[in-house]
Amino acid sequence: MNGAAGTQVNTVDGGGGGGGEPVGVQIQQSRRLPDFLQSVNLKYVKLGYHYLISHLLTLCLIPVMAVILIEVSQMNPDDIRQLWLHLQYNLVSVIICSAVLVFGSTVYIMTRPRPVYLVDYSCYKAPEHLKAPYERFMQHSRLTGDFDESSLEFQRKILERSGLGDDTYVPEAMHQLPPQPSMQAAREEAEQVMFGALDKLFGNTSVKPKKIGVLVVNCSLFNPTPSLSAMIVNKYKLRGNIRSFNLGGMGCSAGVIAVDLAKDMLQVHRNTYAVVVSTENITQNWYFGNKKSMLIPNCLFRVGGSAVLLSNKSVDRRRAKYKLVHVVRTHRGADDKAFRCVYQEQDDAGKTGVSLSKDLMAIAGGALKTNITTLGPLVLPISEQLLFFGSLIIKKIFNKHIKPYIPDFKLAFDHFCIHAGGRAVIDELEKNLQLTQVHVEASRMTLHRFGNTSSSSIWYELAYIEAKGRMKKGNKVWQIAFGSGFKCNSAVWQALRNVKPSPDGPWEDCIDRYPVKVVS
Repeated sequence: MNGAAGTQVNTVDGGGGGGGEPVGVQIQQSRRLPDFLQSVNLKYVKLGYHYLISHLLTLCLIPVMAVILIEVSQMNPDDIRQLWLHLQYNLVSVIICSAVLVFGSTVYIMTRPRPVYLVDYSCYKAPEHLKAPYERFMQHSRLTGDFDESSLEFQRKILERSGLGDDTYVPEAMHQLPPQPSMQAAREEAEQVMFGALDKLFGNTSVKPKKIGVLVVNCSLFNPTPSLSAMIVNKYKLRGNIRSFNLGGMGCSAGVIAVDLAKDMLQVHRNTYAVVVSTENITQNWYFGNKKSMLIPNCLFRVGGSAVLLSNKSVDRRRAKYKLVHVVRTHRGADDKAFRCVYQEQDDAGKTGVSLSKDLMAIAGGALKTNITTLGPLVLPISEQLLFFGSLIIKKIFNKHIKPYIPDFKLAFDHFCIHAGGRAVIDELEKNLQLTQVHVEASRMTLHRFGNTSSSSIWYELAYIEAKGRMKKGNKVWQIAFGSGFKCNSAVWQALRNVKPSPDGPWEDCIDRYPVKVVS
């Protein structure tokens, strides 16, 4: 819950804020001339350029290979015998070259990172009686007696523009009148979510809990003693030498951080499994005051969680869904405004909540720019990198007012899982990364069906893509998450097969109803 909600205090519909430099090119329309930016011919010119540059090395090698084949075809037995005699007289050179080649290959194989496979994952779906449709939410907020009329009207406007549907869930304690946000109720929420996701994961993968060597749990605002990771160890009787970690206060992007930590552990420990559990706890973190900037999380955050099984065993490649390709993390905490833009504090009445700054979208945009500057060279085809760096050089030399070229990330990724923090977050990334509605469909529908489930939202989105049958072998997925601190983190996965949804997935009973039209 301590992450980027993506909705400003004064502009919930995402109309304000940054999120990166605008990338749309404004052109004065003329009745005589066509809009060349929308021209089909221009589209194919760029596509042809992309293919040309991407396969430039291959195209250059073809003539060389042709010349070699022609020369080889013209050799007679005497030429071959002379070549063999030449190699015999230079045996020392041949042996040295072979030894260097073998040694170099061995060093490369031994030092390269071990592949990390995503065997499977699961997402928690709460029972029906925990649903919080719009009318019930507002009625309940009024009956608690904690909110004045101005705050109730503010919450109403946020909910209307938030992109959330009527099927999201709030914890049991929030359904009671008056609400009962006790420590015991918070523990029960954590157990229901974590154990519900893990039971499903262990059942679908047939992996025994005793085989788990690494456990990473992330939850920002609920960190009891014993820890959440200890609760899981106790429940499933995990082995005594397990490497367990409990990450707190790291916001909605902590799921990617947890995956990165598990990946590092799998580089050290051979032939083992790692489980990553991502969740947020709402029960003790509901805000019962009237400060507008602290009311937004009440309207956006909902119950949810995920459990992910990672492996470094080569045998698991055959059954794994994905391979981890890259993790890129960006932390803007050194900047004071970024550090305080998502901040847990007490209001003037002493009531605790998470305050969201009006600068949130601009700060998120800056963090995203820094993140993709690092990620871009790792994933973008050389054609896009040449255009990007060429535009920077032109801007530097000739005109400082020229906007830099925004790389087309659609050439690098087939699917996008943008943290469902709020409609503004999704709108800004759709605009600034020049994505289509299909690319952001999983994020919008996850927000509509499950709300902002914090660090686990990117897994509900991945499950949506699978449920729609869109994940094909070789497809690359970009998971983007934002969190307090302020952080922007990315994870890149590659599908190892045509991925089908796992049994009892979060979309199993409703995927045919989606996508739905979200009211603006």
